[in-house]
Amino acid sequence: MTPALVSAPRSVLPLRHLPVLWAALLVAVLGGCAELPKNVPRPVSTALETTAGTALATQVQERRAAASGRFESGFLLLSGPQAAYGSRLALVEAAQKTLDLQYYAIHADASTERLLRSVVAAARRGVRVRVLLDDFNTSGADAQVMRLAFEPNIEMRMFNPVAGSRDSSLWRMVSALSDFSRVQQRMHNKLFIADNAMGIAGGRNLGDAYFGHDTSGNFVDLDVLAAGPIVKDLSRSFDSYWNNERAYPVQSLITRKELDALRASAASVEEVDETPTESSSPPEAAPSPVTTASASASAAATASTPNATTALDALEAQRSRVWDRKPLNLAAARFVWAPAVVLVDKPAKIPADSAATTEPLAPQPGTPSPRDAVTAVAGQRNALAPAAPVHPVHVASVTPAPKTPTASITASPVGTSTAPTSGTPQAPSAAELEYLESQEDTVVDGLLQLMDQARRDLLIVSPYFVPGPEITAAFAAARARNVRVRVLTNSLASNDAPIAHVGYARHRKTLLAMGVELYEMHSEATGVRKALSATGSGSSGGSDGIGATGSTGSSRAMLHSKLVIMDHRLLAVGSMNLDMRSQKQNTEIALLIRSMDLSRRAGASIELALRDAAWHVELDARGGLVWRAPQGSDLQDATSEPGASVPLQLLLLLLGPLAPDHLL
Repeated sequence: MTPALVSAPRSVLPLRHLPVLWAALLVAVLGGCAELPKNVPRPVSTALETTAGTALATQVQERRAAASGRFESGFLLLSGPQAAYGSRLALVEAAQKTLDLQYYAIHADASTERLLRSVVAAARRGVRVRVLLDDFNTSGADAQVMRLAFEPNIEMRMFNPVAGSRDSSLWRMVSALSDFSRVQQRMHNKLFIADNAMGIAGGRNLGDAYFGHDTSGNFVDLDVLAAGPIVKDLSRSFDSYWNNERAYPVQSLITRKELDALRASAASVEEVDETPTESSSPPEAAPSPVTTASASASAAATASTPNATTALDALEAQRSRVWDRKPLNLAAARFVWAPAVVLVDKPAKIPADSAATTEPLAPQPGTPSPRDAVTAVAGQRNALAPAAPVHPVHVASVTPAPKTPTASITASPVGTSTAPTSGTPQAPSAAELEYLESQEDTVVDGLLQLMDQARRDLLIVSPYFVPGPEITAAFAAARARNVRVRVLTNSLASNDAPIAHVGYARHRKTLLAMGVELYEMHSEATGVRKALSATGSGSSGGSDGIGATGSTGSSRAMLHSKLVIMDHRLLAVGSMNLDMRSQKQNTEIALLIRSMDLSRRAGASIELALRDAAWHVELDARGGLVWRAPQGSDLQDATSEPGASVPLQLLLLLLGPLAPDHLL
């Protein structure tokens, strides 16, 4: 089976595809460029106003009362694939009113099939479902997830769509070239919200590789299950993206007939029986909107080989493992009650399509300033002392006053001409001002402000780590205050986007010279899972870490968690990487939680990983690099990228001087 990670490129136009881009550009020039639809209707909808009376809201109230929670919002770290997958299943099954899903990528594979069947079943029992998906990873088999839009009681919109054919990723690149500056920016947010009472935020997309089921490689990731009023802030963020001019209803981009044609072309031989067996699917399961398109394509690719039967058996076994996953027992979840805020980029961080016109949209509530949100939750240093009680701080209470009119944010989309007919300069439109403001105050900027307040320790996990000038300056300032700064990122061997490693590698010596401690994750799966399993989340009767039952044991491990822990008391978990792409290009979201308990649990897991599952990069006496092997391993210290193949190391050498940081 083709691993999900292959169809989920981190960069829209990764530089490894440069040899084909010139040909693609020629095709685009000669054949013309597709355009996005114009005057698209977007009915405005919002999150459930009151959660009172829903089962999830009642459960939150009961859990808080039982725990004598000082704060109104509760949090649970979801460290392993079992907890991450089971929590989503539990939210779907418990939802009574609404489900809101926002993702960068949803892959058509066994994990998604199981999950989306449950979502369809929820819609058929009356739950209103909204799915907001970034529109880059929707070509080939993955386009089939768009079938959700044609299910009753489900709405689906694509954010920042790419015009043109969805037959293959190559043709998507051809279309992207006509509007490169916009299309290479993506909505990277990830949310999974039920009844506006509980929600999941973090780094995971939806697919086998994110839930421990890919046979080639699986991501090591971390989510947070949130409960209580903070979820309303997550929902406000979702609504601001859903009701935005950059979000296009699926029906305006593709028809069901076109999806059928794509599915037929994906399987060049007779499709295998896609009906799950009794052992792998409950009889009452709703039909899958995806119909395992990836399974059909995989069967077609292997049917002509001597090992076809073995491949199909393995595929069915994989699906059976996914169906064996049980929903998380939310009633047994041990929430930590703490103050928190949502840090979220504005949708306007990505310019609107300059060619497409839209129907006027109703004004939307302003999203908060990440900088102000950080100040609200992190600035109250004495709040941790028992003598100084503090009430929880939420996004709504720290939203700054609007700086610009909000009557019509689409009157003059960014990219259109606003030149006056006279010589008098014309004031920027509301949309242009919103776009400019969105570039000056982002989630990563908020985290840099957080780092400015650090006094003792900064522990950072960023799978794609490309420090630009502001990030480097923040590290230098922290080191000048004698703050210990440690960063865990991917090694070249564990990085699923090795081109991103280029941007990190060129900054290693500078960071080490200023005293930043660098660790690179070892790609051998068993040790990584063991090291990152001890968050103590208590989410399923045990540590429930990366090594939980159901994760493919021998597959490659790739770091995908994104978090910052400051002074053992503040924890930020979200979709952001500490790189220029997250800072300047993509939109991101994060939960910033003030909790010594959660910070300690997450920190203990990372400390174990630094010791047992990561290479410690140091400068040797001659100014060269040396990779110290993980403690207790049979590995030897190395003087070049450990575990990386020669072609990968050549890529690093050749592209290092050429690739710009902001595109990595």
